[in-house]
Amino acid sequence: MVGRKMEWAARGTHLRGMPRKVVFMAVGAFAKAVANLLNTTTVHNADTLIRLVRSRPPGVPLLTVSNHMSTLDDPVMWGFKGFPIMDARLGRWVLAAEDICFKNTVLSYFFRLGKCIPITRGGGIYQEHMNEALDRLRDGAWLHTFPEGKVCQEDVPIRRLKWGTASLIARAPVTPIVLPIVHRGFEKVMPENYMFGRRPPVPLCNKNVNIIIGEPIEFNLPELMQMALSRSQDSNHSGARWPLIKPCGLDGAAQRWLYTSISEQIRTVMERLRSFGKAKVLN
Repeated sequence: MVGRKMEWAARGTHLRGMPRKVVFMAVGAFAKAVANLLNTTTVHNADTLIRLVRSRPPGVPLLTVSNHMSTLDDPVMWGFKGFPIMDARLGRWVLAAEDICFKNTVLSYFFRLGKCIPITRGGGIYQEHMNEALDRLRDGAWLHTFPEGKVCQEDVPIRRLKWGTASLIARAPVTPIVLPIVHRGFEKVMPENYMFGRRPPVPLCNKNVNIIIGEPIEFNLPELMQMALSRSQDSNHSGARWPLIKPCGLDGAAQRWLYTSISEQIRTVMERLRSFGKAKVLN
């Protein structure tokens, strides 16, 4: 486990940043090829994402959220034309499943260089590396999450979101700009059950990928926290094992209400984008 954490490899100063630059250039070239040469990718509202990645107000973090259609979503969803995917300085941090991306030392080193933060699925919203994600938001960085928590390749409404993303929004020292993204088509580029119940060894070609980028979601966190405090008084769930959120002092029950409310607001916007994207494809 110690070898898989590799915080030192995730630092921009590791070997003067050269290994990270190499990884971003190589992975970026792969993503560009899959998105634009092997397949056809169309993006709605790309300028909003590019602008927020390149020129946010100083110290303000960006938190992008998207559905999860395949193991290729990240990085290929950033490979569309005009996006600076090869710039390691601008590149996103992303929460990545520890059991997939951090199986051994070599994978751990590679994904750490690629600005991935290991997350244990089922480990709860207060697991160790969620603090690392908060640190990146504190730095004003760009963080991406898949709040559904796992890959879903069925054409169904956005599922109930896990609370981890909502907890990051509520606990971040500076409230991040939250940008929703919904895509479709990656399930055809990398299907989970391609042959004998396994993924194909390489991405498939001649598929259409559509990426719908929304507008930033606004949260009135002070008002939501006050509502959470009042609603929690009627709850039987004390949440004694959860730390209090300061300065409001939200207990476990209040946090559950707050995270549910934030998650539902995000899910509603993502479902609206999904319906919009589906309509565009059918037309």
